[in-house]
Amino acid sequence: MTTDAVTSNGEGTRARAGGIRKWFGDHVLASFDTFGRQMGMFVEVFRVLIVDIFKRRFPFGEFIRQCAFMSSTSVFPTFLVAIPIGVIVSIQVSNIAGQIGATSFSGAATGLGVIRQGAPLVTSLLLAGAVGSAIAADLGSRTIRDEIDAMRVMGVNPVQRLISPRLLATMVVSFLLCGFVCFVGFITGYVFNVYFQGGTPGSYTGTFAAFASVSDLVFATAKAVIFGAIVAIVACDRGLSTKGGPAGVANSVNAAVVNSVLLLFTVNVVLTQLFAMLFPAKVV
Repeated sequence: MTTDAVTSNGEGTRARAGGIRKWFGDHVLASFDTFGRQMGMFVEVFRVLIVDIFKRRFPFGEFIRQCAFMSSTSVFPTFLVAIPIGVIVSIQVSNIAGQIGATSFSGAATGLGVIRQGAPLVTSLLLAGAVGSAIAADLGSRTIRDEIDAMRVMGVNPVQRLISPRLLATMVVSFLLCGFVCFVGFITGYVFNVYFQGGTPGSYTGTFAAFASVSDLVFATAKAVIFGAIVAIVACDRGLSTKGGPAGVANSVNAAVVNSVLLLFTVNVVLTQLFAMLFPAKVV
């Protein structure tokens, strides 16, 4: 082997090693850095939120405006998504129940499926797509126009003025939307099962009442509130870390939605497992 060949091989190995290090730093280390930054923001926002509420300096006007905006943005799409979710769950559950001869339990399975999993996930995904993207775009636009830096120069804390009211508004709206989806999903499943699949109203409502409990609804709404907090924190963090002009705003919106969805499904698995361990299924 000639000297030139050895030199070329060495340079190729160093280039590959440099590419691996660059990929590791740009993706793996950056992911840990982003997660740590978001956790730090989570702690800071909740500290500021609690202190401001007790000291009566919380910006309730901004909170009300954000609640109105989030509700008007997400209620109708959530309603449109909740209907097919209830229908799909009813169809699948009724088919399986018919195969095993347990059609009388379709109400319990449909209702519990919608309440425990369908309602929180539908709420969180709609919030991530509609509300989270709007928050990231708003804060990202403010960041590239240097409005956030100007607020800090004037002694105004962006976390106190912008992020805490958005966080609380997202949690409140997610709580209300989850209850709304539970109601719509249950009614949709009832109507479809009784009028299209030959079920009986008594067995549907009776089995649902026998298996469902208050803890199921409490757990679903608690998950929705946690998911709303995740959506708000991720969107605010991505918006405040926007770089690169208008293209950076688009990238921040995309990253906010993708990161929120990944975190939501991961946290949902953990919370569902904890609930199954702490509150075992009822035996009737």
